[in-house]
Amino acid sequence: MAIKAAVDETDPLLAKHNRTISKSTSQLALVGSRVCPIESLDFEIAEIELLNQDLRARNVRVEFFCYLILKWALCFIIGVFSGCVGFFFNLAIENIAGVKFVITSNMMLANRYLWAFGVFVASNLVLTMFAAIITAFIAPEAAGSGIPEVKAYLNGIDAPDIFSFRTLVVKIAGCITAVSSSLHVGKAGPMLHTTACIASLLGQGGSCKYRRRCRWLRCVKNDRDRRDLVTCGAGAGIAAAFRAPIGGVLFVLESLSSWWRSTLLWRAFFTTAVVVVVLRTLIHFCKSGKCGLFGKGGLIMFEVTAESVSYNLVDLPPVIFLGVIGGILGSLYNFLLDKVLRFYTHINEKGRVYKLLLAACVSIFTSCCLFGLPWLASCRPCPGGISEACPTIGRSGNFKKFQCSVDHYNDLASLFFNTIDDTIRNLYSAGTDRAFSKYSILLFFVTSYFLGIVSYGLVAPSGLFMPVILTGATYGRLIGMLMGSHSTLDHGLFAVLGSASFLSGSMRMTVSVSVILLELTNNLLLLPLVMVVALISKTVADCFNTNIYDMLVKLKGFPLLQRHTDSYMGQLTVGDVVTGPLQMFNGVEKVGNIVHILKTTGHNGFPVIDKPPFSESPVLYGLILRMHLVVLLKKRCFLSSQINTSEQFSADDFVKRSSGRRDSIDDILLTAEEMEMFVDLHPFTNTSPYTVVETMSLAKAHLLFHQLSLRHLLVIPMLNSRMPVVGILTRHDFMAEHVLQLHPFLVGGRSKLLQFRKSTEFLRDIC
Repeated sequence: MAIKAAVDETDPLLAKHNRTISKSTSQLALVGSRVCPIESLDFEIAEIELLNQDLRARNVRVEFFCYLILKWALCFIIGVFSGCVGFFFNLAIENIAGVKFVITSNMMLANRYLWAFGVFVASNLVLTMFAAIITAFIAPEAAGSGIPEVKAYLNGIDAPDIFSFRTLVVKIAGCITAVSSSLHVGKAGPMLHTTACIASLLGQGGSCKYRRRCRWLRCVKNDRDRRDLVTCGAGAGIAAAFRAPIGGVLFVLESLSSWWRSTLLWRAFFTTAVVVVVLRTLIHFCKSGKCGLFGKGGLIMFEVTAESVSYNLVDLPPVIFLGVIGGILGSLYNFLLDKVLRFYTHINEKGRVYKLLLAACVSIFTSCCLFGLPWLASCRPCPGGISEACPTIGRSGNFKKFQCSVDHYNDLASLFFNTIDDTIRNLYSAGTDRAFSKYSILLFFVTSYFLGIVSYGLVAPSGLFMPVILTGATYGRLIGMLMGSHSTLDHGLFAVLGSASFLSGSMRMTVSVSVILLELTNNLLLLPLVMVVALISKTVADCFNTNIYDMLVKLKGFPLLQRHTDSYMGQLTVGDVVTGPLQMFNGVEKVGNIVHILKTTGHNGFPVIDKPPFSESPVLYGLILRMHLVVLLKKRCFLSSQINTSEQFSADDFVKRSSGRRDSIDDILLTAEEMEMFVDLHPFTNTSPYTVVETMSLAKAHLLFHQLSLRHLLVIPMLNSRMPVVGILTRHDFMAEHVLQLHPFLVGGRSKLLQFRKSTEFLRDIC
């Protein structure tokens, strides 16, 4: 029932599982296909006496120069690895899927149709089950696209094992087999998660478990620098998937990143540029024929549109119509996907057996559709005057023979009986206006639309980008057919515009979609039309629901901190949402008290208060983190408060691990004598935590919390006669479900606000 609680919690009006007001435990979220506790990341630069002493003892100029060189070097390595991984993805998928289609086609040429059907279904089932089994039993965090997890991480949410080496391996192997199994899923999202894993692992600097660590990576072993590396890695993933370096940077900026700055822009651009150089080099190697069936397939070699594009005002109405249809279909796609994922969640929460059965059922159903539906299409004679072989036998192409006789082809089989990459290539191809019938395109559109919905959410690595591009290209070409002589645009160009409209309608991206498609098709002349389609589609879709990635983040239960504030936040002060009990420590604290509080609470930060005789009145000295307290207890430096214990520590002792099992208070065993001793917390306390007065509006505190990337925001009293700290604001205190639980009278106003926001969201984005 944990998954159900995590899902229901995303809707404050229907929540069945209320979080504890005291925040005594970590929040829960659905990471991949597993429910696990999540915490926030520490992006704040803490001013601690021990760390300041360590910094003063170094050569700051040399350290800073080495720091810059190291970050650029890591970006270069991330780009190289990402390019190699992207090439390997396409190489493996094209060869595995190619062998499957060649064997099946050869059986059909011999009129052994039942054997061909059995081999096709069995091979797809084996590939699907391999991906599902390794994901369910080895790394559940690798399920899905991984984009919601990466977006949550860049927003400041830390989920366990999302960037572990185990997740990386399963993501690669599972995505290759899942896409090769003809499931209606893509590789772009998993590739982004894969390259983000690579970036995180490189920044980790080795393994603490196996005692393989690089001391020269110490300066980047903090949440802020790891976030930058993961951002560059995410952009490299999109660049590797679509050979679109600028589009990769813009995709992260528009859809994933919550904080951005110019230095990060340069590093991300450098990383994606390295990716493209590596891809170009490896693709050139494949032209010699040493890559098996890998040749014309794969979107990283996608230059298929007309060399010159001419259009005028008469082509504008169908383009506008494409944008409107894309917005409606995209919002409907998100709505149906949300319902299907909630249904899958109820099945998956019953155990691994049900997860595998669900994957098997979807695989068999998909295989039956792909093999059976082409029989509904009639055979067409091969057109004359074409450079491509017709019918196509033993490889990808526009003219699949399937069950047809000599010099005939099955146009529906050219769409169904191919990889998603090759199908998109067929739809985008210029000069193929008469290659497909309206009936075949319509049937393929309806099938691909719903297969894309039911295929996502299985316990296997899978992406949404490619199915969305494919479905959009299908109805784009269909509208081009319906326009006939009323438009001068090629049907392949209509397919490109259809992909742009559906991407913008579902994912609500405009700038990045336009650039990705231009880099993908190598045709700058399409830019005005793509821009018009993307803007219209996003505007229409925003009137109905939110974008697909925000929907998935909410469905998984990640407490995403938005840039904007809700109107009701202006009616509340921070004192209205701060809840207790507040746990504090004295500057010189008894070990037993520290152990008791750490074991009985899940808090991450604790105010440190100096009381008489150390000060005339209670004074806020600073904030100390749970991780630092655990280090103090683990080192057992329980000495008199008159002795400086900081000399027994170094800055390396307080470096945060990026993955793996972290030190816990339950792992530390202390004697009764040690529990009665004291420890001086002053050298290990952040003496400059961010504070706000309790009368500040919640909206203003939200802006401060988000823009400074905080994890803790201390609330101080208005009057000096009270304790120096009233409470601590965390990410949870700004979530709507928490605020509305404390103040139910705001529920009605919030529902009206949401209806208003849906119609004005686009205007707010462009202002």
